[in-house]
Amino acid sequence: MPRVVPRSEPLSPAARLQLMWLASPALPVGGFSYSEGLEAAVESGRVTNEHHAAAWLVDQLHLSVARADLAVVARAIPAWQRGDLTRLNELNNWVTQTRETSELRLQTEQMGRSLVEWLRNRTGTATLQVSDERLAQCAALTPTPTWPIAFALAVAHCLPAPGPRGNAEAIREALLSFAFGWAENMAQAAIKVVPLGQSAGQRILQSLIDQIPAAIDHALTLPDTQRQAFTPMLAILSAQHETQYSRLFRS
Repeated sequence: MPRVVPRSEPLSPAARLQLMWLASPALPVGGFSYSEGLEAAVESGRVTNEHHAAAWLVDQLHLSVARADLAVVARAIPAWQRGDLTRLNELNNWVTQTRETSELRLQTEQMGRSLVEWLRNRTGTATLQVSDERLAQCAALTPTPTWPIAFALAVAHCLPAPGPRGNAEAIREALLSFAFGWAENMAQAAIKVVPLGQSAGQRILQSLIDQIPAAIDHALTLPDTQRQAFTPMLAILSAQHETQYSRLFRS
């Protein structure tokens, strides 16, 4: 008989809204203040128009975000759900050690700390309420909780607990939230630094949205041995951005 793969438990409306909230540019973690090397790419003449910006960001999605942060979030969510601190420390260390410049490392550390602080300051009984114990465990990660690990903690508390039917679809929904939040921030960064109009920014965002499902499929299938953060030109531009004379963004 063929093997029947059970469907995952569906997300509740409240959980979907929490994932939308985590993807919002209004989330007070400072994501809007980073261009992740795009500003330096504009300064160097590599990105000069809408077409260049869209192509640059689509490449970054597939070559950097999918193979690194998305893959880490996909592994960190179930690690938080089962309380596997050894695994979480391993993933957090990997993120810290594979950031290729100091400003990229400082970005993931600052955003991770800010998200932990936001979670700590929440009140009420919303789905995203995180226990003090888990927040303390996340805050205690060394040298500091990184953005993908802190995001996974927030997600783990708004997804249904893994059951006999699994939660693969719920994790996919969480990765959609993470990727869309990144894409919207980067499209806004392109509008400011290229510069571009709002319509061009929306077309760039559409280009990224079209590619996000494939990027998530790739991230979900990556074993630890194939996860990587190797983008030499992005690293060079980020290093140059650290001393760029005039700039709008922190990275």
